[in-house]
Amino acid sequence: MKAQIAFLPGDGIGPEVAREARRILETVALENNHSFDIVEGVIGAAAMDKEGTPLPESTRQLCLHSAAVFLAAVGHPKYDHLPPATRPERGLLELRSLLGNYANLRPVSIAEGIVDASPLRRESVRGVDLLIVRELLGGIYFGKPRGIEAGSAYNTEAYETAEVERIAEMAFKLAKSRRRKVVSVDKANVLESSLFWRDVCTRVAKEHPQVSFENMYVDNCAMQLIAKPQQFDVILTTNMFGDILSDEASMLTGSLGLLPSASIGGKVGLFEPVHGSAPDIAGKGTANPIGAILSVAMLLEHGLGLHREAVKVERAVSRVLVRGVRTQDLRSRARETGRDKVRFVSTREMGELVCDLLRMPDAM
Repeated sequence: MKAQIAFLPGDGIGPEVAREARRILETVALENNHSFDIVEGVIGAAAMDKEGTPLPESTRQLCLHSAAVFLAAVGHPKYDHLPPATRPERGLLELRSLLGNYANLRPVSIAEGIVDASPLRRESVRGVDLLIVRELLGGIYFGKPRGIEAGSAYNTEAYETAEVERIAEMAFKLAKSRRRKVVSVDKANVLESSLFWRDVCTRVAKEHPQVSFENMYVDNCAMQLIAKPQQFDVILTTNMFGDILSDEASMLTGSLGLLPSASIGGKVGLFEPVHGSAPDIAGKGTANPIGAILSVAMLLEHGLGLHREAVKVERAVSRVLVRGVRTQDLRSRARETGRDKVRFVSTREMGELVCDLLRMPDAM
């Protein structure tokens, strides 16, 4: 396969984890006779430093004319004094809108090798395998009017029927390739927008009788994610609730650095680790590249249609973690067992270990 991939390292630890993600892509290409033209662009604080805007026109065109987009991280505290509409993070929101990616997929699974890394008990997290399907282009993040006035501030939560229908259809489609269970999360006992969301999702569910469906209030869902996360298969929810719940669910693994995401449904898919730019540890070589590497696996799967290669990347990551290899973000959770000794490695070393497994004859 020949494909151009837009590569946006971004800010903070972004360039460090992006470097390892790129090595994974290059290894996959070499081992499978693919040709990936990886073209870098700027976004976020790096773009503001260089061009005065968080999403330059050159980056827009690069992304629109690529087969897939990889983004590492955006944001830097030196711009925190600016209004939200002009901060580096706005570049990410604009990019999602530009590409038309209305569905954000955030898988959370816990490999046996990192069960002890979770802040919860082993029995509470063993076997967790869930997918949060978050609506990405509507809701309170995009609703108007919005603003700050003397003595008050306001945002608007708004959804249209078509917006809810398309994300619900996506969730049911994905559930059919998993355990066929969808839980729609809202706050319909308080918010009219959530009541509307619940009505539309319930109607769509009737068109998919082979998939189990239920509605759940967001506060209950937040509790259930801690009390019994194994009960969930696909969680379908709004933009803001999805943002919050996916970060909560990601901590079941012990670190945000372990988890990937995909934003799809539009012209070009956008793939990025869940974590932020973490400028406090930038340049130290301690950042966890696993979320970025698994985002490459999602890029191969959902962006390029390379299922076999995506599975191989996922398996390579699992094999490294099972061996007790960790980055520093998991140090506080590390527990030595009689079977495995925990070994801490740098960002680069973790990437090298995954690449080594991908190069083995039985890996591809």
